[in-house]
Amino acid sequence: MFCFLFFGCTSKHDAPLTQEGKDADSALFHYKRAKEKTLSVKERYQAINQSYQHLKNDVEDSLYGPVLFQKSLLHLLSKEYDSLRIYHDQLANHAPKVKKASVLAEQYYLMGYYFSEVEHDYHKAIENYSLSKEYYTQLKDSSRIGINLLNIGTIQKNNNDFFGSKETLTDALKFLKNPKKVAHCYNALATNHRKLLNFSDAIDYYQKAIHIEESAHDRLIYENNLAATYIDSKSFDKAMELLNKIVKDSTLGRNQKHYARVLDNLAYARWLSGLPVKKEAFEEPLSIRIQQKDKRGQIASYTHLGEFHSKSNPVKARSYLDSVIQLSKSLKIPRAEKDALKQLMQLAPNAIGIRDRYVFLQDSLYDQELKVKTQFAKYRYDDKLKQESILHLEKESAEHLLEAAKQRNQKIISYSGLALIVLISVFTGFFSVQRAKRLKQENKTAKIEATYATEAELSRKLHDDFAGKLNHAMVLLQNGAPNTEVLNVIDGLYNQSRNFSRKINDIDTGPKFKEVLFGMLSSYCRNTQLIVTGSTEIDWGKLPELSKKTLYKVLQELMINMQKHSGATVVSIHFEALKTKLKVNYTDNGKGASKNNLNHKNGLWNTEKRILAINGSLTFDSEKGDGFRAQIEIPN
Repeated sequence: MFCFLFFGCTSKHDAPLTQEGKDADSALFHYKRAKEKTLSVKERYQAINQSYQHLKNDVEDSLYGPVLFQKSLLHLLSKEYDSLRIYHDQLANHAPKVKKASVLAEQYYLMGYYFSEVEHDYHKAIENYSLSKEYYTQLKDSSRIGINLLNIGTIQKNNNDFFGSKETLTDALKFLKNPKKVAHCYNALATNHRKLLNFSDAIDYYQKAIHIEESAHDRLIYENNLAATYIDSKSFDKAMELLNKIVKDSTLGRNQKHYARVLDNLAYARWLSGLPVKKEAFEEPLSIRIQQKDKRGQIASYTHLGEFHSKSNPVKARSYLDSVIQLSKSLKIPRAEKDALKQLMQLAPNAIGIRDRYVFLQDSLYDQELKVKTQFAKYRYDDKLKQESILHLEKESAEHLLEAAKQRNQKIISYSGLALIVLISVFTGFFSVQRAKRLKQENKTAKIEATYATEAELSRKLHDDFAGKLNHAMVLLQNGAPNTEVLNVIDGLYNQSRNFSRKINDIDTGPKFKEVLFGMLSSYCRNTQLIVTGSTEIDWGKLPELSKKTLYKVLQELMINMQKHSGATVVSIHFEALKTKLKVNYTDNGKGASKNNLNHKNGLWNTEKRILAINGSLTFDSEKGDGFRAQIEIPN
């Protein structure tokens, strides 16, 4: 069973007929008529010849290829095989100019069918089916790739290359989509397994074919094949049960050829099982086959009748087997003739002519089968090399594309990175400038605030302390107080004014800064013990002038706070030189103060402002009743 499919070719001329196209001399008009299946083969044949007459000298025309294919098809249908080969060669020779893979795919498929079914030249059949497959591969038409493989696998099966056929048909299943073609493929695979005596696999594939087949008629054919497999495996009961079911199916009765085949197999199964069978059980299907002119079926009937009479009537058996030989020769089926000769050799073991003919056929069939196997092995090898070459080219192309993509991505990443760096640099520069401006403004503000705070504190002291004492002195003078009392008040005012002067005037930040600083600290500790540590390790000469002034003012404010509010008896000051800063820890054992009270001490608030103005820090750590602690850090 072969898939004989021919599909209409398409071209740029396959469009609705124009006014010009309706002209009787138009190549396109006649080409379209040749494709009309409603017309007779003779009318289509005349139309394609008229179309060809307009194009035979115009190989470049896109309609040239489709017209030659249609002409080849109609020569095949008309059984004009010499003309078929002539126009096929013409189309094959102009294949590069046809430039239509679909036309060439169908043309080689047609020739594959011709060589397989008409010429029985299986070597050329496989060659043409393989070429058709290659063109369909270019078109990525998986269905028709599968059909070509199915036909090649069937040829291999028919030439006893059962292992090769299994491999080809298994490949075909990967491409086939139509359920009918898949069922056909399962049936062929089952036959391969049956011939290889793998009966369980054969049964499995026949059942798959039966399950998937939608046509009731074809399903009965596969069931009959399954029954034949049961006969070969000596499962006669299963065979007879299935055949009895099939023979009663009304669908079978509409096809006398298949009906005769089922009757013949049923009689054969009964006879092999040992049940009594009359010769009429074999003669009835033979009669139907003769009436239907089914010569292949007649070969099977004559073979079974020859076996049936081989013991009871050898002469009659020889007559039936002679009929097999004659039919086999006329149908060019040497394998059937060889099988008949094998049985004749058992009936006439001394017949040298029969033996010689058997050996000749056996050798010829072996050579043919070997040729098919070798040819298909070469085809598979060449196809493998071609696929590997295609894969290699695809891999190289993919690698080039990947490398190009990598280079493109690297450029994009580089440009993006550069743009990002520039953008970050711009933003960083912008924010740095803005931050510098902000810090500068904050320092300036802090300095101004510290100045205003100092002025406000001095103003308060002048108003509250100095002015109050001055007013007290005036009252004493007005009231005639003793001179000694008045002088004491005036002396106090003098000392206070000196303190104001020291506080406001510039601090000596030169080489004697340490002495000035320690002198100021000692002046506030007449009734308090002062402990200073770490000062000898400080390089006072390298300390910036602004840092010296700030340190002096901050420590002075802490000492004033201690003298006025703390009531401490011991004050400890520790100096420590860090990498970029001078760290000073102040501790006393006075009353301490809560955080809320610290926030309301203007002097300490002012001190903190001084520190922040030079990018330093001042940290207070004090609790009421637990002394007072402060940590100062200033740039060194």
